[in-house]
Amino acid sequence: MVIVLTGWFLWFILVWVVFLLVMMSIGGFFMFRKFLKRLPKEDGKSELDWQEYYIEQTRHLWRDEEKALLEELVRPVPELFRDVARQKIAGKIGELALKEQAPRITRDLLIRGYIIATPKRDHKFLIRTLQAKNIDLAPYQHLLESR
Repeated sequence: MVIVLTGWFLWFILVWVVFLLVMMSIGGFFMFRKFLKRLPKEDGKSELDWQEYYIEQTRHLWRDEEKALLEELVRPVPELFRDVARQKIAGKIGELALKEQAPRITRDLLIRGYIIATPKRDHKFLIRTLQAKNIDLAPYQHLLESR
């Protein structure tokens, strides 16, 4: 018994196969990126291990004011990716704080860490938010232009 696909059912199956391949490719791409971030570097720790380390080492330096500002800055990120974005940005802020031996996380550290940790396309929202809060952008111009 041979089944011959013709007409609309053939097109439905073809579209469905293409749809599944595209979705699996997109999912595989993001899973592979996460896998690459988990691979250990030369020092034996992965990128995500370092992020977690910096966050743990600086957790006690965060005040509610800075936590609230970080939450406000990651608000435009889709909720599905917000935790990942928050962790990446907080990790970079923690790294800066440890390098500078800061006694606490300041607004300046938070803004510099955000600029360094995020792609240039996200800086528009940062600039709008800081202008709304009457925060001077002059000290950060070199970072905004170099990224």
